[in-house]
Amino acid sequence: MTGKLFVIGTGPGNPDQMTPQALAAVSQATDFFGYGPYLDRLNLREDQRRQASDNREELGRATAALKAASAGSIVCVVSGGDPGVFAMAAAVCEAIDNGPDEWRDIDLVVLPGITAMLAVAARIGAPLGHDFCAISLSDNLKPWDIIEARLQAAASAGFVIALYNPISKARPWQLGKAFELLRRHLPPTTPVIFGRAAGRPDERMTVQQLGEADATIADMATCVIIGSAETKIIARQGQSDLVYTPRFIAGGNR
Repeated sequence: MTGKLFVIGTGPGNPDQMTPQALAAVSQATDFFGYGPYLDRLNLREDQRRQASDNREELGRATAALKAASAGSIVCVVSGGDPGVFAMAAAVCEAIDNGPDEWRDIDLVVLPGITAMLAVAARIGAPLGHDFCAISLSDNLKPWDIIEARLQAAASAGFVIALYNPISKARPWQLGKAFELLRRHLPPTTPVIFGRAAGRPDERMTVQQLGEADATIADMATCVIIGSAETKIIARQGQSDLVYTPRFIAGGNR
C-alpha cells in the first residue's frame, strides 16, 4: 500500500502568497512534517496530524514522511518559501535516492512556491531583471572555500546575487566576509538590499551601497540581494526608492 507525498512551500510568510495548489494539498493531506514555525502557518483541522522537528533535521524529517506515505498516508512536507530552493524537496529526493526501493513507487508531487528572493525583489522594484543567481552562505553542507569561489565567479561574471542564510548566531562573520570579497569585484556604489520578512507585519527593507554595507543588520530571516555593476537606484520623492537591473547591458541588444 502506497500513499501520496506532497512537498509544498508556504511562501515568504504572508498567507496571501501561498499558492492555491499548495492550499489544495494541505486540504487533502492527513499527516504534516516540517519545521515548527512553518507548520504554524497552516490552519489544520483536528483530524490532521502534525510532526514538528528542528530546522536542521531535514533528512530525518524526509525519512519519516516517506515512511508514512509508504504506509498509505497522504503526507505533506512543509517548507517556507519554495520547497525546491534550499528547502525540503532536495532532502526528500536524497532520501528516496538512498532509501528502500518501495519509496520510488510513492506518488511524489513537488509544488512550487514563492521564494524569499522573489518576494524581496517585488517589494523593492526589479533587481532580478537580468541574469542572477542564488547562493546560500551556510557552510553546514558545503565548505566555506566553495562559497567564496562561487561568490567570486558570480560577481566577476556580472550576476546579481541573492544570498540565503546570510548570518546566524553560530555564523556571525560570513556575510561581512562575503561583502569584503565582493568589494574586490564590484563598484562601491553597487546596491545591496536587505529584505527581512517580506510581506509580513515585521517586514523591513533596507538599501545600502556595497562600499558601506553593514552586515550586522541581517539575520536568518533576511534575504540579501547584491546588484551587479549595472543595477540602478531610482530615487522617488515621497516614496521608497526603486532598485532595478536593466534588461540590457552595454554592448548588448535591446
